[in-house]
Amino acid sequence: MVLMPTSRPYHHGDLRAALLRSAERTLREKGSGALSLRELARDIGVSHAAPGRHFKDKQALLDALALDGYERMNQALATAADHPDQTFEERVTALARAYLGFAVDNPELLELMFARKHDPDSSAQLAAAVDRSLGSFTRMIADGQERGEIVQGDPERITTVAAASLHGLAALIAGCALDAQETLAGLDGHVHLLLHGLRPRRATPSAAPRHP
Repeated sequence: MVLMPTSRPYHHGDLRAALLRSAERTLREKGSGALSLRELARDIGVSHAAPGRHFKDKQALLDALALDGYERMNQALATAADHPDQTFEERVTALARAYLGFAVDNPELLELMFARKHDPDSSAQLAAAVDRSLGSFTRMIADGQERGEIVQGDPERITTVAAASLHGLAALIAGCALDAQETLAGLDGHVHLLLHGLRPRRATPSAAPRHP
């Protein structure tokens, strides 16, 4: 008796979520160049045609991965920013810690997120998610200005400076120039320098030396 080969199932519960999980694992372990819809189908045990129900091609898969990354990061940023009782510096530090924590845990995904956001063919949904991520910082800057806790000026320009500083830390960690845990442990000091600048502080009258 000859047994016919068992065909792979076409359906897989939440197939889209399963594909994204498998794709992110491949991205982390092998890079975006190793991503293939056919290989992902084989990995989760469905027919090679099944992924086409959710992603028309590899580029659509990369966009979905980037969008999922932004949505997760935005949730972390929103949770960190939701502490109006804290001082401005404490709130900025919490937001910075949430961003840097995401970057440390997901360096390959963050690189893909930044690459896709600059692609002219990226979707409007992805562009909106990018705007929301920067919006968390911009709203906090504008709120600090209203309270007199930060210098006046274009909130978006100030946000760019702050975001560039934090992304610089993430890039140095990804490049092994900085230790992740040491950087996170010293993040309070980094934010303090970011907010107060590098110029020497003038001595207060009470701290001035006394002369006989």
